[in-house]
Parts: sequence; C-alpha cells; structure tokens
Amino acid sequence: MRGLERAVGLVARFAGGLGAVLTLLCVALVGYAVGMRYLLGQPEPWTDKVAGWLVVGVVMLAAPEAQRRFEHIGVDIARDRLGPRLVRVAHLIGTLSVAVVAGVLLHAGIETVAFSRMVGMMTDLEGIPAWWVQALLPVGAALLLLVASAQTLLLLLGREPEYLPDSSESVPRDPLARAE
Repeated sequence: MRGLERAVGLVARFAGGLGAVLTLLCVALVGYAVGMRYLLGQPEPWTDKVAGWLVVGVVMLAAPEAQRRFEHIGVDIARDRLGPRLVRVAHLIGTLSVAVVAGVLLHAGIETVAFSRMVGMMTDLEGIPAWWVQALLPVGAALLLLVASAQTLLLLLGREPEYLPDSSESVPRDPLARAE
C-alpha cells in the first residue's frame, strides 16, 4: 500500500509543481499586460484570456496536491469533538465526497472536450481550439479522483493516509498558515 501512496503522491506533487509554474507564468503575463497597458499605452487583449486559462490550470493541477495533504477547508472544531472512531468515519466520508465530485467533474470534462472537438469550437484567440483549454478539467479531475480514491482505500483498509490531520495538531502544518 505504501507503494501506491508514494506513486499517487509523486503524481500529485508533479501536478502541483506544474500548477506552481503556471502561477509564475500567470504573474509574469499579468505583469506584462499591466506594463503594456499602463506604461506603453498598448493594451494586449489576449493576455486577459490567457491569464484566465492559466488560473483554471492552477486550480485543476493544485487541487490534487491540496487533497493529498488534507489542506482543503475542513471543520476542525467538529473533528475535535468526535471520538477517534467517528473522526475516521468523517475522514472517510470526506475523501469519498471528494472522489464523487472528482468523478462528476471528470465525466463532465470528458463530455465538454468531446463536444468541443466534435463541433470544432475555437477560442477567441485565432488558432487555439477550445478543447486545449477545456482539457485541464478532466486532467485535474482525474488526478483528484486518483488521490481521493487512494486515500479512501487506505482509510477502508484501516491505514492512515500521509498527512491525515489529527486532533493533536493545534497549529496548522503549513508554514504560510503559521506566518513563518
């Protein structure tokens, strides 16, 4: 099981790394757009569209890593009031819920991409098919489904996924959340 967890972790970290690269590209693109618009008086209309696409990519590629580390929004107060057995059930329900949502997103994303390809839908930018951008949805959803399914499997087998929060953590694990 540890091999599965390591493999899933590697894939999620890689996707998160790509999301980080997209974040840097988005910042650079927005900086370029601001400079062109306000410093040189020559706005570039395509930059807003591309920045929006990059944000979608960031979200879809970073979500699996956030799920793997259990760094999504959680209700710690409720968890702290539950006993150890009910906390495990709550984590199981949480990972199953994420898996179901990821499955729905995966199905919708595949249908969206298939439809766009079938009708030859293009973006507002010449030469860029819409499905290139839309493909981020099923890719990210598949990765999220993989992570949540692995976590669910581990919980069902009585194992604890890496980074599973417990009530002994009074300070967030994330250094940014702790303002370090």
